[in-house]
Amino acid sequence: MPSLLTNTAAISALANLRQISHELGINQRQVSSGLRVQQASDDAAYWSIGTTMRSDNQALAAVEDALGLGAAAVDTAYAGMSSAIEVVQEIKAKLVTAREESVDKLKINEELDQLKEQIYSIVESASFSGQNWLHRIDAADDADKQIVGSFTRSGNSVSLQNLSYGMSNQWGTNHLIDENYHNGILTNVEFARDLGTATEWVLLSGKNHDIHEDMILTADTSAQDIDEMVSVLEMMLGAMADAGAKLGAISQRIEMQTEFVQVLQDAVDRGIGRLVDADLQEAATRSKALEVQQQLATQSLSIANSEPDILLRLFQ
Repeated sequence: MPSLLTNTAAISALANLRQISHELGINQRQVSSGLRVQQASDDAAYWSIGTTMRSDNQALAAVEDALGLGAAAVDTAYAGMSSAIEVVQEIKAKLVTAREESVDKLKINEELDQLKEQIYSIVESASFSGQNWLHRIDAADDADKQIVGSFTRSGNSVSLQNLSYGMSNQWGTNHLIDENYHNGILTNVEFARDLGTATEWVLLSGKNHDIHEDMILTADTSAQDIDEMVSVLEMMLGAMADAGAKLGAISQRIEMQTEFVQVLQDAVDRGIGRLVDADLQEAATRSKALEVQQQLATQSLSIANSEPDILLRLFQ
């Protein structure tokens, strides 16, 4: 029944127009943001999952950064170890030369002094971000080196896993020089003790102690002494090679873990996208349809609003 007080058709047309305008606004927000689920009211479950996954992805990015720092520390230590091995090999060659009776041992010793100084320079310089894996100052340096390797979530709990580089070996530590005792490879008397040499030779004494016999050549150095020195150096080189191999292995592990973290980040990004990203092709098509519907609803409301005018004409 037509009424001047209640225009049912206009009310219905207005409600339809409001609904279409609301849907068009949502669709335009999806197009502008690229997200189907932008806030919790869009889809509480997907929004919650997506928010958690984004947080985890940020943690994975931090793990990747930590792996990069760890890789730099390992590479620094490996470079120092490799250079030190070359110098120790040169020292061994000089000692073999000194075995000849006609050679001036004092002059060779001068060369040995320079090579030892070079080792100290290498060890002290092999530092990255305040960490030196080759130089032992005190007992705090004996702790295994930890590198953040991965981030995992199990339900509501999260945890970090570390990659570890062990500082200990069967003779003491994998440091090359120990300033206060004989735990470093090149300052370690245990090699001579294992060999049962007459003299407890070390290549270097730490700067804060000199309780053991450095490998120093004098005019009176005997062939037996030199043979013992070479034998001890050979064991030291073996320990250095073992430590270098461990550094190489953990370097490879870090590289593999970094690649895995990057792949994992990409997978998480894709997972988030499947949950919350908008289908822009679908959104663009729907925008066109909604714009047409909005135009038709506007025209429908205009027609409905003209109904009272038709009623008024009946009384003219």
